[in-house]
Amino acid sequence: MGANAPTIEDGFVVWIEGLPSSGKTTLSRAVADRLRAAGRKVEILDGDEVRQMFSPELGFSRKDREIHARRVSYVARMLARNGVAVLVAMITPYETSRQAARAGVGSRFFEVWLRCPLEVCQSRDAKGLYERSRTGGVAKLTGVDDPFEEPLNPDLVVDTARLDVDASTRRLLDFLAERKLAAPLAAA
Repeated sequence: MGANAPTIEDGFVVWIEGLPSSGKTTLSRAVADRLRAAGRKVEILDGDEVRQMFSPELGFSRKDREIHARRVSYVARMLARNGVAVLVAMITPYETSRQAARAGVGSRFFEVWLRCPLEVCQSRDAKGLYERSRTGGVAKLTGVDDPFEEPLNPDLVVDTARLDVDASTRRLLDFLAERKLAAPLAAA
C-alpha cells in the first residue's frame, strides 16, 4: 500500500455504511462474489458477525460503537495491507468513527454510503429489528431512537431504495474499476 499507483492486486477497504436493512450485507456478498470470481482475495467483515467475536462485551452506546468500529478498522487495515480486498458492512452511525477508520487505513479506504430512507429500511426489516424496536425488544436502534449521522464526504453514494442488488453491485464494481482496484465489468 505504498505511494505507487494502485494495481488490481493491491488490498483495499470498502467501508459500506447505512441504516439497518439498507443492504450492506447483501451488497457486500454480491460484490465479494464478483471479485472472487475474478481471482481476488476477499474478506467481508460484517459488523454484526464481527461484534459477536471481537466485541461481545460491548453494548450500543456511542462509546461502545466507536470502540467496535476501531477494532473492525484495525482488522480491515491488516487484511488490506496483505493484499486482501476488504468489504466492511457496518452501520457506523457516527462521522467520528468513519473518519477514524479512514485515518487508520489510509489512502486505500473507500467510504460507501447506502442511502435508503428509514421507511424503506423498515419495510424490508431483514432481521426484524424495527419490529422488535416497536415492541420494546430492541433499544437504541440506529435511525429510530439513536442517530445516524449522514456521511459528510463519502467516496460513493448508492441509493439502494432506487437501485436493485444487481445495479448497486455494478455501481460499486464500476467505482473500484475506475480506481484500478478491480477489472472493468463486461457490458451487460
